[in-house]
Amino acid sequence: MNRKLQWGILSTGRIAGVFARGLAESKTGKLVAVGSRTREAAEKFGKEFGIERCHASYDALLADPEVEAVYIAPPHPMHAEWAIKATEAGKHILCEKPLTMNHPEAMAVIEAARRHDVFLMEAFMYRCHPQTAKLVELIRDGVVGEVRMIQATFSFHAGWDPKKRAFANALGGGGILDVGCYPVSMSRLIAGAATGKSFADPIEVKGAAHLGKTGVDEWAAAVLKFPGDIVAQVATGVSLGQENVVCVFGSEGSIFVPSPWFCAPPKGTAHLVVKRHDEKKPRGVFVKPTFGLYTIEADTVAAHIVQRHAPSPAMSWDDTLGNMKTLDAWREAIGLEYECEKPAAWKLPVHRRPVSFRQRAPMKYGRIAGIHAPVSRLIMGCDNQKTIAHGSVMWDDFVERGGNCFDTAWVYWGGRAERTLGEWVKLRGIRKDIAIIGKGGHTPFCDPVNLRQHLQETLERLQTDYVDLYLMHRDNPHIPVGEFVEVLNELKRKGRMRAFGGSNWSLARVDAANRYAKAKGLTGFSAVSNNFSLARMVDAVWPGCIRASDAKSRAWFRTTQTPLLAWSSQARGFFVVGDPKYRDDAELVRCWYSEDNFRRLERVKQLAKKRGVTPINIALAYVLCQPFPTFALIGPRTLAETRTSWPALEVELTPKEVRWLNLEK
Repeated sequence: MNRKLQWGILSTGRIAGVFARGLAESKTGKLVAVGSRTREAAEKFGKEFGIERCHASYDALLADPEVEAVYIAPPHPMHAEWAIKATEAGKHILCEKPLTMNHPEAMAVIEAARRHDVFLMEAFMYRCHPQTAKLVELIRDGVVGEVRMIQATFSFHAGWDPKKRAFANALGGGGILDVGCYPVSMSRLIAGAATGKSFADPIEVKGAAHLGKTGVDEWAAAVLKFPGDIVAQVATGVSLGQENVVCVFGSEGSIFVPSPWFCAPPKGTAHLVVKRHDEKKPRGVFVKPTFGLYTIEADTVAAHIVQRHAPSPAMSWDDTLGNMKTLDAWREAIGLEYECEKPAAWKLPVHRRPVSFRQRAPMKYGRIAGIHAPVSRLIMGCDNQKTIAHGSVMWDDFVERGGNCFDTAWVYWGGRAERTLGEWVKLRGIRKDIAIIGKGGHTPFCDPVNLRQHLQETLERLQTDYVDLYLMHRDNPHIPVGEFVEVLNELKRKGRMRAFGGSNWSLARVDAANRYAKAKGLTGFSAVSNNFSLARMVDAVWPGCIRASDAKSRAWFRTTQTPLLAWSSQARGFFVVGDPKYRDDAELVRCWYSEDNFRRLERVKQLAKKRGVTPINIALAYVLCQPFPTFALIGPRTLAETRTSWPALEVELTPKEVRWLNLEK
């Protein structure tokens, strides 16, 4: 920037003062305001650091027009809410680590920063220091050969006090989130440098810990396994002083970092110590920074405002997401869940306002017989959200984008998927505003008796009296189709469902079911949910799966105008990572790799370039632009996957383009 960046500090705790002192030495930034939850605290902080603009609330700080960037430093559970509110106020953000309490919240913050076009960085100050950059350089240069083992620790003894932040469950206490995030982030940085990347995410996380009286980890350790068989041992604690160092062991030597986090070794001690097997003595590597640790951090923000996030070794958005996911895995391994992550704490979305339908993005809607309200053409698959935090973040975003239909099943996660969805719906109080698709009767429990039982259990898990659409998850040709039609009509009459249909049913059996229903004066199938996508399913994803992408099936849907709820509508990532040379995903190769599908992929890429969208948008638009009613089931694991799917709604394909994409004349 050509002038000094105007900073405000949100919170007046210890670390806020540390950053204020560092900012005072900055050539790129100036502290102009502070916000606290009380006027007394704000004015006391302002007097200490010579700040005239002292605000008695965080909201007032964010409303201050003089403030361009904010340093967010309240207790951990407050980071996500105030980071999102800062993005909405148009402020650039440096947020104390951890960015949020968990990976789902981090996704929400980063998507907000992207949406409001502001800078965002997680404040790992050591990542901005030249000592860390030198360590990365040594690793990449192969100074110690191939990296094989990493040891990293950040631990301290705070002195037991249940009211202290370090031990308070309500404040996100414990070692892992407070300082364990440092060795995890360092290990991921080193493993990345060793494999030619900015960072690497572990493929396996195992942990152990002592959970104290307040339910937080007082000391903990973990083993992380990275690609290339790199192994990291990380340790942390708030009740145990350990040696806070980093050691990197390679095939040809080692690197010792005596002060990895504050980058300030004792006078006369090297910042880095390299010991090679072929050298008699270790050699020191000294780094002479111009400014202090927090000054460099503030200057890093100013230097990369235009790019909206700083490059490695500073914490990029993707780096932060990977770090949070690793911390989640470590906590899961030791059984640590905070009170603020349990269902009762999720009565509101991360931004702490009631969920707002159709707030941010366009949506297309369609009709399904028996369901009174229009149904969103994109349907959210609820088969991967294991926690209320993950589910809430994903589903709140979906409805605010205009989505109103959710697909789940009795068999998913042994009922956990339905329970999580039901908890979220209850917390939001939106049952009448959405449509829920339930599925039951999965093989080998596909018979009228189990169908009744599955639906009853589904309703109990979902905490609702009915589902809007109930689909038989599989068919059982050994049972006369009339028996299924009879029981489905019975359950519909009892109000347990508004409409019903079949998933993975042959169209011949659907015809037979509808003929039976008509002859008996009963209701027939309102929808069919089979596989349908531009990519041909070469081999069934699961036993008993039926596809509807062939010409005969498409003709049937065109004639009957039966709504098709297409699962694996985006071919499970084929149009994102599909490539003859990419063989890492065995399931992708087995189910979708074929000569004709790669020809379709090439045409998708051509049209995507012409339309200015991504290949996945063209592939999804193909599903939505059929000459019969279609609804695409999508199964995003992240907010980024949801966001990048949405442009498909604005892509209109002509009948000629639809045929061309599918290799038809």
